Amino acid sequence: MVLTDNLRGALLMTGSMTAFTVNDAFMKLLSEDLPFFQLLFVRSVAVSILIGVMAWRAKAFAHKLSPQDRKLVAIRSLSEIGAAYFFLNALFNLPIANVTAILQALPLTVALGAALVLREHVGWRRFLAIGIGFIGVMLIVRPTGDGFTVYSAYALLAVASVTVRDLAARKLSRDVPSLLVALAAGLGVLMFSAVGAVFVEWQPMDGRDSVLIVCAVLAIIGGYLFSVMAMRVGEIGFVAPFRYTSLLAALLIGFFVFGEWPDVTTQIGAVIVVLTGLFTLWRERKTARMSPAGLRTR
Repeated sequence: MVLTDNLRGALLMTGSMTAFTVNDAFMKLLSEDLPFFQLLFVRSVAVSILIGVMAWRAKAFAHKLSPQDRKLVAIRSLSEIGAAYFFLNALFNLPIANVTAILQALPLTVALGAALVLREHVGWRRFLAIGIGFIGVMLIVRPTGDGFTVYSAYALLAVASVTVRDLAARKLSRDVPSLLVALAAGLGVLMFSAVGAVFVEWQPMDGRDSVLIVCAVLAIIGGYLFSVMAMRVGEIGFVAPFRYTSLLAALLIGFFVFGEWPDVTTQIGAVIVVLTGLFTLWRERKTARMSPAGLRTR
């Protein structure tokens, strides 16, 4: 079987999303033994060192950032701190599939943010899909139900943080090395977690914890590398929808590792979010092809 660029990109994106979800599972397991800030600090140290080495080998430090790019990198790094804090707190206290399903709203929130903040054109079809997608998110979160907690709100705040992060990245100059941007975000999370770690009582890490933290670090680095490779192989419009494989991975991990399975309402909400997200990606791809020819986008 001959792998086309699109198929190779799809496999890489699937690998990336699976790796990120596996990292989430390892972190959730570790949260049973270690305080939040201790766990985040230890992971951040390892991730920052590994990304720093890769950035050095790729000569990313030779690039000089413009004042505008420095501002955007700072905004992105602050957003990464918020995303790490809110997402991990939600992950540690909610079913992994539920949190992952809420994150699938990102294509919708990024499209909405691009329209409202970056003044990018978004037609009525995508606005309608965004509205329907948010109904799906509400079915998952159920803000008026008994199951709604502060951690449900944290999951929504994680989506907001990642949306700001991605919008900032969208405005970065194309020649800014991805590894340099990732390192800045990693160091930001490291400094944030270092401050928090001072005020918690550290717990000893046994052999199990050490193995899990190594696996978590390897998984998140693999997820990052695969995602970068995926965006450089094949058409983005073809590859991007495969990010939803993270939900399938979360469902399987939730069931086999944590004994969790979302209820019917959550499943319906997740399906709505995925379908509207896929439609949004498809419309974005289609309008991107139409725009250069001077055709009206919708």
